[in-house]
Amino acid sequence: MIKILAFYLPQFHPIPENDDWWGKGFTEWTNTARAKPLFPGHKQPHIPSDLGFYDLRVPETRIAQAELAREHGINGFIYWHYWFGDGKQLLERPFNEVMQSGKPDFPFCLAWANQSWTGIWHGLTDKILIEQTYPGNDDHETHFYALLKAFNDIRYIKLDNKPVFFIYDPASLPMIRVFTDLWNNLAVKNGFAGMYFIGVNHLEWDYKKDGFNEVTVYLPGHYVDTYQKNLFRSLKNSFKRHFLSGFPLVIPYKNVIKHYQFDKFANKDFIPCILPNWDNTPRAGKRGMVFHNATPEIFKQHLKIAINFVLKNNRTHNLLIIKSWNEWAEGNYLEPDKQWGHKFLESIKEALAEIEVLK
Repeated sequence: MIKILAFYLPQFHPIPENDDWWGKGFTEWTNTARAKPLFPGHKQPHIPSDLGFYDLRVPETRIAQAELAREHGINGFIYWHYWFGDGKQLLERPFNEVMQSGKPDFPFCLAWANQSWTGIWHGLTDKILIEQTYPGNDDHETHFYALLKAFNDIRYIKLDNKPVFFIYDPASLPMIRVFTDLWNNLAVKNGFAGMYFIGVNHLEWDYKKDGFNEVTVYLPGHYVDTYQKNLFRSLKNSFKRHFLSGFPLVIPYKNVIKHYQFDKFANKDFIPCILPNWDNTPRAGKRGMVFHNATPEIFKQHLKIAINFVLKNNRTHNLLIIKSWNEWAEGNYLEPDKQWGHKFLESIKEALAEIEVLK
């Protein structure tokens, strides 16, 4: 049985820090709504339909999101979690309210987005807005206990009695094995069999040595790397050239998917993470990247290939990840919009049904 999880962004409510950095009332919708087409055939802005320009402080919105996800074959959300060291968190309110209210009744786990926030995608190339720090083991222990209530929640996704916890950039953690050993010991001390760590990384990493249970790929960079390697080796400097050209890097989605074949990867020991779409020009403007003409039908075919890969390779827990549920300013979302309605969501349900029929 396949288990599909989707990354979930909480940046759809104002916080004081974003007010200071970007202006009063800033949320992810600010960049999304003001986006403009940058080349012929470029579809911008993307406008939400069913859920509208929502505010994640509204519980009815969070419940509606979970209902949509469940109805279409998604088994849980991976909430991005921001802990910068010394107890400093950002964007924690939506998840805290999910915890406090007990709603929605929908499985979840956390992904630590352990990186500094910079202004690079907004033209502030040298400005660090808030720095990711690692003060040491005392802070790691404080971090664990800050999340223990969540780990104990019946909705929290556990595998082998281990709370699932993603880490965005494992390589940046100093003495990473010390961290994973510490959290494993604390988990056992609190009634679990340990932690189930999943690293978000390129595949060239001995993740087991660092105490991780599984690894998934870093996107969208891994898509582009694979596309360039398999199709146009001459494009190896595409990123450099597109920054100088004044235009976003534009790659046909169908071509990227065509050359992103899991069975061709030398290392098959990973959890697939797939993109339904990508266009981060609302954030980055002409410095952005577009997977052009992404459609629900092409995504469905991509999803079916990923599902078959998981089933064929007998993954321990048959996980498959979609990035993302609601990264609207990256043009990377499953939620209904004015262009496609429910079709991206329906493609998940259809793919699962078609795979089941073929068994």
